[in-house]
Amino acid sequence: MLSIRTKLRLRRVIKTAGNGVAGTLAVALLRLIRLADPDRMVNFGGWLLRTIGPRLKENRIGRDNLKRAFPEKSDSEIDIILRGVWDNLGRVGAEFAQLDRMLDTSRPGQDERIEFPAETSARFSELAQDGKPALIFSAHTANWELPAICAATYGLDSAVLYRRPNIAAIDRWLTETRAANMGVLISTGLDAPIKLADALKRGLHVGMLVDQYFVRGVEVTFFGQRTMANPLLARLAQHFDCPIHGTRMIRLPGNRFRAEISPAIEPARDAQGKVDIAATTQIIMTTIEGWVREYPEQWLWLHRRWRPEDHRPA
Repeated sequence: MLSIRTKLRLRRVIKTAGNGVAGTLAVALLRLIRLADPDRMVNFGGWLLRTIGPRLKENRIGRDNLKRAFPEKSDSEIDIILRGVWDNLGRVGAEFAQLDRMLDTSRPGQDERIEFPAETSARFSELAQDGKPALIFSAHTANWELPAICAATYGLDSAVLYRRPNIAAIDRWLTETRAANMGVLISTGLDAPIKLADALKRGLHVGMLVDQYFVRGVEVTFFGQRTMANPLLARLAQHFDCPIHGTRMIRLPGNRFRAEISPAIEPARDAQGKVDIAATTQIIMTTIEGWVREYPEQWLWLHRRWRPEDHRPA
C-alpha cells in the first residue's frame, strides 16, 4: 500500500508530466497555426466553436447570464447571441497565434485589420506624448488582447496585468511573442498591485481587464443586478490620482476590428475630494455595460458574472 504522502507526490509528478506534454503540443499547434492562412484559421475557429460550443456546459452559464441581463429577449434571440459568443471566442483562439503580426508598428493607423478612427488616434497620441501615467481598463469583448498591442503601436510605455497560463510552456511562448508588442507583462498575484504601482511611479500606462467576478471585490450593479467587481484600478486611481480611460476593440466583418479609447473618465470623489473606490468602480462597470449592450455577441458571457447570493434586486 502506498502512503498518502507517496500518492500525493505521485499525482504531482503525473500532473507535471501531463502539463509538460500538453504545453509542448499546444505550442506546436500555435506555431502550426502561424504557418496557415490567418483568415482561414480564424474563420475555421469561429465555425468550430459555433458548432461545438452549444453542447458544452458553459453554454448553460451563458444562457443564464443572458436571461438575467436581457429578460425581455426571447429564447431564439438568446440563441442567436450565444452563437455569436461562441463564434467570437473561436476566432479569438485562432487569432491568439497571430496577435504579434496583426499590426505594423511602423505605420500607426494604417493596418488593414484594425481601424483607428481619428478620435482614437488623437487620444492614443496624446497619451503617448503627455509624459503622464494613466490607468486604462478593458473588458473581454471582441479580441481583448489587441488593445495592449494597439497601445504599443502608438508608442505608449505600458504595463499590462495578465493571468499567467497554468502550463509553463504556453506561458514562456506568450512572454516571448508578446513582450515586445504589449509592453511590460505583470502576472496576477499577491505582488501584482505593488508592481502596478511601481509602473505608475515610472510613468507607464497600466492596463487591465476588469469585467469578471471578483470574490474579494466591491459591490456594484451590472445589468440591474448586484455583483462583485475588482476595485484595484480605482484603488490605484485613488493613490496616484491619474487619468482613467476605457479601451475596447469592436469586431467588424472580414476579420477586422475598430479600436476605441474613451476620453478621460472622471472618478467619483468623496466630500474631501478623494477618489471614492466603490463609486468609481461602479462608473467603470457602467461604461462596460454600455459596451456590452451595444455588441452583446462579442462579450464573454460564459463565466459566472453573477452568483446566487448576488441575485437580489438593485
